[in-house]
Amino acid sequence: MQPSTNSPWPKLPATAEWQDCLHAVHLWSQIIGKIRLAHMPPINHYWHSTLYVSSRGLSTQLIPHAAGGFEIEFDFISHQLHIQKVDGNHGSFALEAMSVADFYRKTFDLLDQLGLHTTIYPKPVELPDPIVPFPEDTTIAPYEAGRLHNFWLALTHIHRVFANFRHGFVGKVSPIHFFWGAFDLAVTRFSGRTAPRHSGGVPNCPDYVMVESYSHELSSAGFWAGTGLGEAAFYAYAYPEPEGYRQAEGLPEGAWYSEEMGEYLLTYEAVRTSANPDQTLLRFLQSTYEAAAICGGWDRKVLERDF
Repeated sequence: MQPSTNSPWPKLPATAEWQDCLHAVHLWSQIIGKIRLAHMPPINHYWHSTLYVSSRGLSTQLIPHAAGGFEIEFDFISHQLHIQKVDGNHGSFALEAMSVADFYRKTFDLLDQLGLHTTIYPKPVELPDPIVPFPEDTTIAPYEAGRLHNFWLALTHIHRVFANFRHGFVGKVSPIHFFWGAFDLAVTRFSGRTAPRHSGGVPNCPDYVMVESYSHELSSAGFWAGTGLGEAAFYAYAYPEPEGYRQAEGLPEGAWYSEEMGEYLLTYEAVRTSANPDQTLLRFLQSTYEAAAICGGWDRKVLERDF
């Protein structure tokens, strides 16, 4: 385990303090994620749809295209949306207070100017009704640059710990990726066994997406900017949940199993203010994984390696 960085983890606001901005950027991320989804060849568990933490914000990474590969990046340092093609052509516009409809129009105008004509399903997913199609959502939302910059900085710290956690598992494991459906950063380990068919039921999301995403037995952990808790938090769960999973041992102080949400939770603030945030978060990841692996009878000798 690498020691904590000397750079402190940034403080994040309560969800209610920046809900309008957070919701708008969530919807913006869905538009960009759907563009990636439209061009990427399918990968198991919908890993072809996700975004990634970058050195400036959130990125699609390279997207293949007949007119030349391209990348889209939310830049939370200079607060712009960049679209860069491999042939050197590029464009950008400022991230600022605007409606979802304005963001949608600016993004697709820029894609058209660059010869990257794209069509997406123009409605939000994984959000409860009522939902408004992106081009029709004309409510102006605030853009809080300082808070979004801190949110991205928090993601860089979390990404570092997730990477340290990920490296000791040699079985099937996901990339560290940002799911725009629920607006969360996640990493997932798999036992290698198939799982019972998922029942679906996620709001405004086809059941076949959940069936594919949960096709194999897993232990997953991640980070939300805003949850039902009213503040940023880490989560961990197992699918299917094995008997005894809810009695995990070795949890860090402040972590608990939420019967209502069906997963372990630990607030971001509890991690940030602990003596060693990296170690606190790593302990949460490891203890919840071990609960899944031990209770689920995973073949840990095959799946894990001490580097």
